[in-house]
Amino acid sequence: MSELTLTLKKELIVPIDASIISPTNLAGKTVGEIENLELWRGNRKVKLNEVFHVEGKSEDEEENLIVRLIGDFSKARGLGFKMKKGTLIIDGNTGLRLGEKMKGGLIKVNGNAGSWLGSEMSGGTIEVEGGAGDFVGAGYRGGKEGMRGGKIVIKGKCGAEAGAWMSNGVIKIYGDSGIFPGMHMKGGTIFIKGNCEGRAGAEMKDGKIVILGHLPSVLPSFDIEEIRASVKVEEEKISGPFYLFTGDINEEGIGKLYVSVDSNSQLKFWEKFLESVI
Repeated sequence: MSELTLTLKKELIVPIDASIISPTNLAGKTVGEIENLELWRGNRKVKLNEVFHVEGKSEDEEENLIVRLIGDFSKARGLGFKMKKGTLIIDGNTGLRLGEKMKGGLIKVNGNAGSWLGSEMSGGTIEVEGGAGDFVGAGYRGGKEGMRGGKIVIKGKCGAEAGAWMSNGVIKIYGDSGIFPGMHMKGGTIFIKGNCEGRAGAEMKDGKIVILGHLPSVLPSFDIEEIRASVKVEEEKISGPFYLFTGDINEEGIGKLYVSVDSNSQLKFWEKFLESVI
């Protein structure tokens, strides 16, 4: 294993397009070659060494390369774009579209992430120690393709529409979630340990959403099926009990929405629609 370290020379005032920065693009290049790569800063192209101090060594094989970024990257967009292998570590916050179209490898953020985290990714793992913005693992506006595989783990909270249009993969949110998680969802799993603002699974066709915290209400286009003692998320068995709803009926959906019974006394009225309560 070898490690390349890219340290910001000064605070980013103008956004940069950092989509060239990943183990996939930097593997096998010398420090000099990396310093001469070009990226966009605002509407101007600049060499990478105008923005970063570069040190370390690159491996020829990307799976053996660790790329570490040091600084506040809130204004950096597209880090880890189409990454296939290796490890990308960000010691700080990150901006929009981290891990966009990612296919493999590991991205770790020791801070917060911006919106469209892991958008349209198909493989690999993204771990965020802090929170994330809107549209985690989602597709872009006007598109109908979200996350297709891989895993996103967020230790803090996230914004609206996590997992919109996702068809496979796993999103784990250990804090609270914004409104509309799993909107247009077609497959995969979303796990929310904290509270959810509402509208979970709107227009979903398939997949699984598990909410341990408070959910204000369940959309009327869902049917209650039963009360389950537990639910499985990956290989972990999560203790309940859980209300199990299916929907979205408006989309002829067969998605599964698991909502904690203990955290949602306001949903007790749904029990009258059950033939029997376990």
